[in-house]
Amino acid sequence: MIHVLAVITAKPGRRAELLEKFHANIPAVRAEAGCIEYGPAIDADGITTAAFGPDSFVAIEKWESPEALAAHAKSPHMTAYGERTADLVASRAIHVLKPA
Repeated sequence: MIHVLAVITAKPGRRAELLEKFHANIPAVRAEAGCIEYGPAIDADGITTAAFGPDSFVAIEKWESPEALAAHAKSPHMTAYGERTADLVASRAIHVLKPA
């Protein structure tokens, strides 16, 4: 299994718009072969000690294999998502992990 934590930072004040587009893409991603889990998370108010901030969210993903993750990255709906959101994203840091 492969775990992915993608920290995505929107341009200032545009996180809600970016999350709307992310949510619209979720059904296509979850239908992909090898997708175990895929969804966004934001800071929990008042209980976090290291906040990502008001413009960021974390995509939390689990994939059956590195091959499934590679296919996901090349899928047509992810290419289209990237094009639709290019003007909304300030930065992204993608962390690919394996169970310890």
